[in-house]
Amino acid sequence: QVQLVESGGGSVQSGGSLRLSCAAYRYDYGTYCMAWFRQAPGKEREGVATIDNDDITSVADSVKGRFTISQDNAKNTVYLQMNSLQPEDTAMYYCAVTPWYDYCRPDAEGTDFDYWGQGTQVTVSS
Repeated sequence: QVQLVESGGGSVQSGGSLRLSCAAYRYDYGTYCMAWFRQAPGKEREGVATIDNDDITSVADSVKGRFTISQDNAKNTVYLQMNSLQPEDTAMYYCAVTPWYDYCRPDAEGTDFDYWGQGTQVTVSS
């Protein structure tokens, strides 16, 4: 069974930075679309960034210029570097992956992803 484990969340002040990690275990598929989603209390889940096995990346307009997604294939890990954090970035952040995709972008449906991590909390104070 594929397992995704997120880490790196925490509490920072406005303007600060965090780097989230998502380590994939027992992922034996040759292709993937990996995504970061976030969900704040009372709000809908939002796609933040995606990366695929061709190293094609995409970030949502709401975080463009501040967030960067990258990967280290040797470590089976995807990262989300978050700079210039704002209180509105406060949310639980989840990584998700699917081996079968036609569309790998942050506005892809969450239901298109087959495996999810447990989430890591990011809290930004003003």
